[in-house]
Amino acid sequence: MKQISSIQNPFIKDLLKLQDKSRERKKKGLFLVEGQREISLVIKGNYQIETLLFVANMFSDESLKELTKHTENCIEITKEIYQKIAYRDTTEGVIAVVKAKNFGLDAIKFNTNTPLVLVLEAIEKPGNIGAMLRTADAANVDAVFIANPKTDLFNPNIVRSSVGCLFTNQIGIGSSEEIIDFLQKNNINIYSATLQNSNEYHKNDYTQPTSLVVGTEATGLTQVWRDKATQNINIPMQGQIDSMNVSVAAAILTFEAKRQREFKV
Repeated sequence: MKQISSIQNPFIKDLLKLQDKSRERKKKGLFLVEGQREISLVIKGNYQIETLLFVANMFSDESLKELTKHTENCIEITKEIYQKIAYRDTTEGVIAVVKAKNFGLDAIKFNTNTPLVLVLEAIEKPGNIGAMLRTADAANVDAVFIANPKTDLFNPNIVRSSVGCLFTNQIGIGSSEEIIDFLQKNNINIYSATLQNSNEYHKNDYTQPTSLVVGTEATGLTQVWRDKATQNINIPMQGQIDSMNVSVAAAILTFEAKRQREFKV
């Protein structure tokens, strides 16, 4: 098995570029994932592992044997190299180099006649995106759409904050207009979270094909989502502020839809 012990190794330098630069990830079509749980979800999500790097005294032989079923290219590295590459403070001694997927809308498939979809428009903060991917996984929604993306979806902070749910969700990326066209062609109702011309979120029926659309905290959704909505909706605030964190709002809306579906007679 190949071993690398120098931080100056050209391959290690390339990995550091993948970790730090979105342009490099897009150019190579690769990204990094660290941690056993996250890598196991990479495998469940049918992503291809190009290379597996591990620290021998931090990673068990049994775990290594299990992961090597999914790639023949395994490299033993030193703890110093691992800590240089690793994004998280907590370490498990294993990093995978993973091939990126295409998130085209044409790949989206539904296994139900009443899909529930979460749409995120122009969300910039990786932590919020990761949190909403966790919500989508927890609610077992049928797809997550990223409209007008502002952040590389393989940003290490999204991978980390989603705790691997980046790999468990069916994801589609496109412009707002492209996603609206997709939703309309598939007869999916559009509920846009906005203060303008809206009613309270719990007054709507989400048991039919439904998309829940959230935008940035700073500017909200663009006008096209307000104009094309089946209904604009809001979460009534009872304190002194008029909005909440977008990931919290998305969770409230998503689980209201799930509640209605579970109790539908």
